[in-house]
Amino acid sequence: MNTVVLVGRVGRDAEIKYFESGKVKANFSIAVNRWDTKTKSEVADWFNIDVWDKQAEFAGEYVKKGIQVAVDGRIQQDKWTDKVSGGDRERFLVVANNIRLLGSKRDAEVL
Repeated sequence: MNTVVLVGRVGRDAEIKYFESGKVKANFSIAVNRWDTKTKSEVADWFNIDVWDKQAEFAGEYVKKGIQVAVDGRIQQDKWTDKVSGGDRERFLVVANNIRLLGSKRDAEVL
């Protein structure tokens, strides 16, 4: 089973792209804090998020830097050959099924 649920803060506004086929894609990044036992402090892990269709349009409108979101989806691995070096490259990203807005940094500061 390939399922992931992340809660974190958006690192950059969602960028939306429209394709000739009618498909819509948005992408953004989120930082998810975790406790590091070696440094005895919180560290942030960064995740790139892709989302399609109606959720992409939603993300383009509402997913802004600093907002806290919950994302559920699946992990996808992309592989390609670098055109400059000729070396094999890969990256992992989360393909989101759902995005939920949880609040902004400003909301947290007011509380």
